[in-house]
Amino acid sequence: MDGDRKYTQHGYRDSDRGEIRNGRNGDDRPKFNGPRPSIDITGPRLPRLVQSLTASRCYSCSTALPPDTNFARTCPKCNAQLHCCKQCGNFEPSTRFQCLKPIPVRIPLKDQANECPLFTPRVTVARDASAQAPRPPSQPDMSGGPRNASDARNAFDRLFKK
Repeated sequence: MDGDRKYTQHGYRDSDRGEIRNGRNGDDRPKFNGPRPSIDITGPRLPRLVQSLTASRCYSCSTALPPDTNFARTCPKCNAQLHCCKQCGNFEPSTRFQCLKPIPVRIPLKDQANECPLFTPRVTVARDASAQAPRPPSQPDMSGGPRNASDARNAFDRLFKK
């Protein structure tokens, strides 16, 4: 038995371990120092560009309100009051007096019209559905892909017709 070894397990203080500590791992290949190639060989992924629509919506019925809406009036669809706390951009139920701004007194009815000077209409950002509208099936699809299973089958038959 070796007297200078503290442990007798295989691998403890072996000669190849000294080479790893010095930065070599046993083979004489040079280490590649350049930038690593991308794992994805198809190229970078482009962001999905979705057109958005910024508009105010009624707190009660979620109807999109036109940009020139007078918030002193009511909703054109459900007749809910628009100059109220629930329609305000500062409305937050988890804060004191349920408002992000420092107001002196609590407004008890959040869905009724009030005269708060800190009122700002709540504005939401949503996907613009008119830009993503599907084409009628009578027009040919110019994007290159089939729209349904019968289009795919017809394209396949045209490709391998005799």
